[in-house]
Amino acid sequence: QVQLVESGGGLVQAGGSLRLSCAVSGGTFSTYSMAWLRQVPGKEREIVATITWSSSNTYYADSVKGRFTISRDNAKNTVYLQMNSLKREDTAVYLCAGQPWGSVPALRLLQEYRYWGQGTQVTVSS
Repeated sequence: QVQLVESGGGLVQAGGSLRLSCAVSGGTFSTYSMAWLRQVPGKEREIVATITWSSSNTYYADSVKGRFTISRDNAKNTVYLQMNSLKREDTAVYLCAGQPWGSVPALRLLQEYRYWGQGTQVTVSS
């Protein structure tokens, strides 16, 4: 079955950077549109960034635009999230998720994601 494993989380000071990775196995990664989401206890899961299977389109939540960059390497079956200028409010569990052949509209819908990782904790201290 398809497995998604996130890594790269940790504790960082405000203003610092982290790069998250999500390694995908057991499927055809090049056909999956991918997303990074984050979860804070008591709040709705938020879509942070998405990238289509063709890499032709990316999307960023307003809260991270200009600071975060999503990318993918199909040769390594991995999607990345480069996070710069981190703020305390970026503290969350970050998850990756995938949709086979996901379209741009579908990537905005949580219920359309078929594959999910377990998440990696990112904590930003002041």
